[in-house]
Parts: sequence; structure tokens; C-alpha cells
Amino acid sequence: MSVTDRAEAGALGSPGILDRERIVAKAGFNRWLVPPAALAIHLCIGMAYGFSVFWLPLSRAIGAEQSAACADLNLLTALFTTSCDWRVSDLGWIYTLCFVLLGCSAAIWGGWLERAGPRKAGVVSALCWCGGMVLAAIGVITHQLWLMWIGSGVIGGIGLGLGYISPVSTLIKWFPDRRGMATGMAIMGFGGGAMIGAPLANLLMNHFKTPDSVGVWQTFLVMAAGYFVFMMCGAFGYRIPPANWRPEGWSPPADAKAMITTRHVHLRDAHKTKQFWLIWAVLCLNVSAGIGVIGMASPMLQEIFAGKLIGLPELSFTQLDAGQKTAIASIAAGFAGLLSLFNIGGRFFWASLSDRLGRKATYFTFFALGIVLYALAPTAAHMGSQALFVAIFCVILSMYGGGFATVPAYLADIFGTQFVGAIHGRLLTAWATAGIVGPVVVNYIREFQISAGVPRDQVYDRTMYILAGMLALGLIANLFVRPLAPKWFMPDAEVAALQAKTKTSAAGPSGSFGIGHGGLDAKAVLAWAAVGIPILWGVWMTLQQAAILFK
Repeated sequence: MSVTDRAEAGALGSPGILDRERIVAKAGFNRWLVPPAALAIHLCIGMAYGFSVFWLPLSRAIGAEQSAACADLNLLTALFTTSCDWRVSDLGWIYTLCFVLLGCSAAIWGGWLERAGPRKAGVVSALCWCGGMVLAAIGVITHQLWLMWIGSGVIGGIGLGLGYISPVSTLIKWFPDRRGMATGMAIMGFGGGAMIGAPLANLLMNHFKTPDSVGVWQTFLVMAAGYFVFMMCGAFGYRIPPANWRPEGWSPPADAKAMITTRHVHLRDAHKTKQFWLIWAVLCLNVSAGIGVIGMASPMLQEIFAGKLIGLPELSFTQLDAGQKTAIASIAAGFAGLLSLFNIGGRFFWASLSDRLGRKATYFTFFALGIVLYALAPTAAHMGSQALFVAIFCVILSMYGGGFATVPAYLADIFGTQFVGAIHGRLLTAWATAGIVGPVVVNYIREFQISAGVPRDQVYDRTMYILAGMLALGLIANLFVRPLAPKWFMPDAEVAALQAKTKTSAAGPSGSFGIGHGGLDAKAVLAWAAVGIPILWGVWMTLQQAAILFK
């Protein structure tokens, strides 16, 4: 073979810029650069939670000044009409499709992600999420709802799923000493995406609004461009540690905990274990209870406290006039904003605390405390104690967010870290299920109670007790989670073969490979500022809205 042939063969065999082998960290790398890379992606895709900010403007996409509603419009005709304004219910399917595809794509392509690496997954996520927004903008321009469904619903949902799970296994491997904190930081970003994106979208829509346009398609394009830059920076910021890497000076505790394994379960076997389905039930039941409350937070506060919110305690919700209902709606919006802050903060707080308490004990706290709080909520309502009622649901929503952020570390403890990202992807089908169960329980029981003549301030009592019962089932499922039997773990030779691509030439059996604990050097400060400033802006905007609640 000639020199040229050998060079060409080497070039063909060398890893591409997106390949997993290309992003193995080298000596001197700072591991604290990885969490802001993950946050950069999660803060963008988290805008999925805030898409409802577009629904009302889009319901006047044709009749910007006067609605062009059509009485004979149905779901099928809404997909193709060019002369009728869409209904909010038709637009809401974009949100539903987005989250269904999140669970499906995470489950289907989680295994591919583990092989391809987080950078390639992050790039695909950016292309799908931002490309979906561009396609949705075209749908707005041409007034074709089906294009919006495909764009932000289907294609965007695939990007959402890949982006959501892309940093999970990477962060857990970079922070074996603080697994919960690491995943909590990233998943906190997903909860905070709407906190930044929703007010930004409002500002952009108002800027682009004209007598003939509600400004949505222009907002989609601007946000897609900004998100693409941010997400690509995050994807190219990803690095993975060498195989068997561990922080300099850190060793696994000598008194190894029974609930934390040092071995690994293959993706093909994880779903065959009862532990997978028990944790699936734990996540599903915790999320079902919280997601139902999130969807009804604003009307719930309005209907329970009604005139008390504006100093007229003698008036029930049905006795309020239109102006008074507008006033309490503003206060309820502040309540929803406050809940979002606790949802976000809970993701970091509880996940970090789980590093000390243990994952099983943390979920026990979620369920035991949640049962008590849900059972107390009707009492607080009947007492007329607005402060106690708000405090109860702030804690509940912190545990809802904490459940999302703690579960990746729980999976790593039980199944090991080799396939934890893919296993987490499959577990997210519990989220898709909860997204149906939770709202159905809250909404349909409310409608049943109202039709039965129950006063508006009491229609949520039975719902709270049912949600407490769901948490009791979750408590039982969590109690049955036990360490896996040895038969489920991969042989050491199989693990070594899987890890071979990330070994460094100077690697021994294990060690830091010249990569220490890291810290806030200049690069890290810039990276954290890039994600921290938008987060602080979002918090400030949310606090301004929440302040109405206490005036």
C-alpha cells in the first residue's frame, strides 16, 4: 500500500466532527463547562411549555382586528382552511403532538444517542426543533394548520425528545460524585425555557404586530434563528469523559450503598426488570398529580377564592362581573408564574438533596409529603387562607419538578451509567402517559362536580383526595424498588468492549487522566454567564407577574 493509500485509509477511518470519538475530553478540560452546554439546549427546547402564548394571537391570524371565526369549522376542515381563523382547541394539538413525540423519540432513538454521542444528538435536536419552528412559520404565512402540526408538533417534538435526553448520561458520568445535582442543573433548564421564551415571544409579537398581522410568523423565525445558534453552541460544547474517568482525588465510598450499583445493565435488558416498571410507575404517578394541577392552576385559584382575591369575600365566582373576573384572572396569572418558579427551583433543589438523602428516600419524601399537602389543600381553601393554599401548591410543584430531575440519577443508581440516557428515554413514556391521565382526572372530575351542582369553591375537593390517592400508589411502588439481581448486569468484557472507543492512549484502569474537579475559570464564567443572564431575566419577569398575587 502506498503512502497516499494509507493516508486516505486513515482519513476515511478518522472520526467526524460530530462523532462520539471526537469529543472525548483531554487533559486540562474543565467539567463545569458541560452543564451550561446542556442548559443551552434545555432552555431552548423548554419553550414547548410556553407555546400557549401563541394560541390567542393565532386564533386571530386572519382577522387581526376582528375575528374571522367560522361556525361550521371542525378539526378536519381547520387543518386546510385558508379563510377561517383557527380555534384554540385546534392549535392546542401542536402542544399535545410535541410532548407525545418527545416520549416516542426519546424511547426510539435513545439507544442511537448512546452510540452516536451527545454532540450529534444535540445538532439533530437543533435542526429538528428550529427547523420545525421555521416550517410552522410557513404554516402561519400560508394559513395551513397541518404545516404547523408537522413543523412544531411532529418534527419539533422529535427535536424536543433528543434534546431532552442528550446530556443525561454525559452529566452523570462527569459528576459521579454529584449525580443528582448534575442532572438537576440541566433539567432545571427545561422547566425554565418557557419562563424566558414566553415573555420574549410576547415582546417580539408586539414589535412585529401590524394592522394586518399578529406578528407570530416573524416571531417564530427570529426565535428559531436565536435558538439554533444557542443550541449549536451547546451541542459543540459537549464533551464526554474517558472510560473509567473519575474526579481527581475522588473515590467511590468505601461503604458502598446497596441502592447504588457500580455495574451496568444493557439497554436490551432494562425493560425486562420489574425495577424499570416500578420506577416507571413512580414517575408516572408523581407527574400525573402535578401536571393536572399545572394545567388548572389559574382557574382553580379563581374559582376557589373568587371575590376574596379582590377584597370582596362575600362574592362567589359565579357572582363576579366581567371586570371583576378580569381582575382576579391577573392575580391567578401571578399564581401560575409563582408555581413555575417553584417547579424550576425544585428541579435543582430536590435533585441535589437526593445526593445526600438517596434517590429512594427523596421519592419517599415526594409521596409522603405530597399526600399530606394534597389532603390539606381543601382545608386551606375552606379556611379561606390564600397564603396557606399558595404555599401548599408551591411545595407540591417543587416536588413535581424534583421528580423529573431526580429520576435520571435514580436510574443510574439501579442500572449503572453505560446506557442510562437510553433507559431514561424509554422511561419518558411515563411522562406521555401522565400527560393524559393527570389533566383528564382534574378536568373531568371538575366538570362532573359542576354539573352536579357543587359550588365552585368546592369542586376541587374530591380531585385533591384522588391525587393524594395516586401519590399513595406511587409511595407503594417506590417501596418495592430493590437492587437488581446479578444476572441482569453485563459481564466486564462486554462493558470493556463498549467503552473501548472512549479510552485514551494513556488511560489506565481508572483515574482522572489529567482532568480534575474543574472550577470557575474564565471559560466557565463566560459559559455560565451565557445561560445565567437569560435565566435571571426570566426570573425577574416572572417575579414581576407573581407580585400581583400579594398586592
